[in-house]
Amino acid sequence: MTGHNNGVNAMALSDDNNMLATASDDKTVRLWRAKFDGYDFFSVLVGHEDYVNCVLIEDIFVVSGSADRTIRKWNIDTSDCLQVFRGHKSLITRIICTGDFLFSSSYDRTARCWDFESGECVRVFLGHKRGVYPMTFIAAEETDDCDDNCCNRQQDDSQNNKDRLVTGSADYTAIVWSFETGRPIHIFKEHSGAITCMATDSQGKILVTGSTDHTIRTWNIDKGERVRVFVGHQSSITCITVINKIVYSGSADHTCRSWVLDFGDLARVFRGHQHTVSCIKYQDGIVYTGSGDGSVMCFDSKSGSLIRAFKGHTAAINAIQILDGRVLSISHDSTVRLWDATALPTNEVNHSQGEKTTVDISSTDNNTLGGKKTAHRMESDRFTPYIPYCNGHSTNTDSTQLPHNIDGDGENYAIDYNFYFSNTMVN
Repeated sequence: MTGHNNGVNAMALSDDNNMLATASDDKTVRLWRAKFDGYDFFSVLVGHEDYVNCVLIEDIFVVSGSADRTIRKWNIDTSDCLQVFRGHKSLITRIICTGDFLFSSSYDRTARCWDFESGECVRVFLGHKRGVYPMTFIAAEETDDCDDNCCNRQQDDSQNNKDRLVTGSADYTAIVWSFETGRPIHIFKEHSGAITCMATDSQGKILVTGSTDHTIRTWNIDKGERVRVFVGHQSSITCITVINKIVYSGSADHTCRSWVLDFGDLARVFRGHQHTVSCIKYQDGIVYTGSGDGSVMCFDSKSGSLIRAFKGHTAAINAIQILDGRVLSISHDSTVRLWDATALPTNEVNHSQGEKTTVDISSTDNNTLGGKKTAHRMESDRFTPYIPYCNGHSTNTDSTQLPHNIDGDGENYAIDYNFYFSNTMVN
């Protein structure tokens, strides 16, 4: 699937998988409509003045965030730009939608909440000292069938039964915010590097954060306490997903790992990539990974065995999606590819084996949070090489990530896309 004139940074699927949106460095969003054997080009959304960093589909709308500091809302059917959300002072890094509200994070050190219908900014979450990257929204628990004891617990801990936003930043912290007041409830401070990715367990009680300090940490969201530190990766953590009681993580050390959420034990090391693991998906016992080496790999989640590798991209893969026995991948080579992943044989191992421990893991995908459908992405569909800076010196030890300047209010956090991706080209 070709059409973009530069790297493809992010993608989103409609709920019925009939529409695909892709966002690119060429300043456009392209829409693709499903057909029997793939997706056909539908339309192109033109209006952003700089590269498009993130995209989502909500009902009949496409929403995109850009380095031009704006968010745009588009009509899928007509391709018209309906609204431009202005207020951020630097590039938009993430967007998530709850239906009524849109949340965005930015290098301007803030996250913002917007009324999805009117486009009005209704809340600014101000408190981070450096750029804000990943976000997670945790909806309030339903209390229709609450007994007396339950109600008493809610009175004692009322903040835990209200909507909350969690943000991660290059200032080494994650903050749990009250959606109602816009003020911090808890600040998690123990990381010694930028927080690049986060996810929660299915109940929205445990936050999992990954950092450039090479560690993963879990936190009790209600109590504001650190629970465990997962140590084992040899470089920055780039992506995380949580499936039931298993945490899957990808790293710039070229590996994917799985961990037991409750105990922090390492379960498997999935090896095979020759560059940063940029994205992870899980479905039906298979772990799918995309990498800076341009390949998508499929691992058996229990044995750690590499089942199959899809090769064809000529630059780093930024995101993958799994649907109906197929794998969608987007890359900085400007293409979108659709791979046939049907009937992956778990006993067909033609590549290197994953390291095994005595821990047996078995999990299934779970798309609920607190018994409700999630109104946010548990993990990002956009890989970003983060460049935290302090007094002009990088605190990230990855040699492939070097800075350049961006417009903003003096924020010294930037991405050198050209240098990064020139070092992830497939030989």
